[in-house]
Amino acid sequence: MAASSAKGAKRTRSRGGLRRRWLLRMAALAILFGLAFAGWLWWDMRAWRPDETLYPEQGALVPAGGGEVRFATLKAVGAQFVYLPLAAGASGGFADRFARAREAGLQVGVALDFDPCLGADAQSGMFAQMVPRDADLLPPAIGLSRLADNCTPKVSDAAVESELMTLINQIETHAGRPVILKLSPAFQDRHNTATTLARDLWLARDRARPDYAGRPWLLWSANSALVTEAAAEPVEWVVVQK
Repeated sequence: MAASSAKGAKRTRSRGGLRRRWLLRMAALAILFGLAFAGWLWWDMRAWRPDETLYPEQGALVPAGGGEVRFATLKAVGAQFVYLPLAAGASGGFADRFARAREAGLQVGVALDFDPCLGADAQSGMFAQMVPRDADLLPPAIGLSRLADNCTPKVSDAAVESELMTLINQIETHAGRPVILKLSPAFQDRHNTATTLARDLWLARDRARPDYAGRPWLLWSANSALVTEAAAEPVEWVVVQK
């Protein structure tokens, strides 16, 4: 009787060991599959762009760094327009990019990232100094991603919203047209900008259509890091809503 019980316990332990090994193997396979899928997705996203039949107007936001951008090549790979970032301290580099982009036959716009720690006057002054009044330019874009959490001295949300409205008015006065708000999810969550400001929106989400603003958008950054022979660094690929 005791021997029979011992054999039964041994078989139970054996089955339990087999089950654990099977589960471990399945978990390992799931991890390998996940890693393979993540690797494929990363590789695919290097070159992925939305279907041109759905989004016939496509272009790029080039990096703010000093890396070389070949604008004629950018046009050859499918860009119809380009937005150039305007950063604090921009000088000859921005002017050179601006001239070469227009020479390549691209429609050109300027994107200024809003700094909530600085006053509107300093930022709009830089824009007015660097960007010509030109009706052929695309509407200017104001990037809204940085929050005021690390500002010194501290800046309240109400002050951020007030300075942003001032900046919008000043840039629109210079450009002669409404701005586009390049809105991040974090800034939208904090300030509810899409609801409070009636401007066209530029949203961002890799591969999937963005919906975090709660209303339709005009521009979509569909791939934040498109690798192309047109630039030394990845570009942000942008499409226009029909």
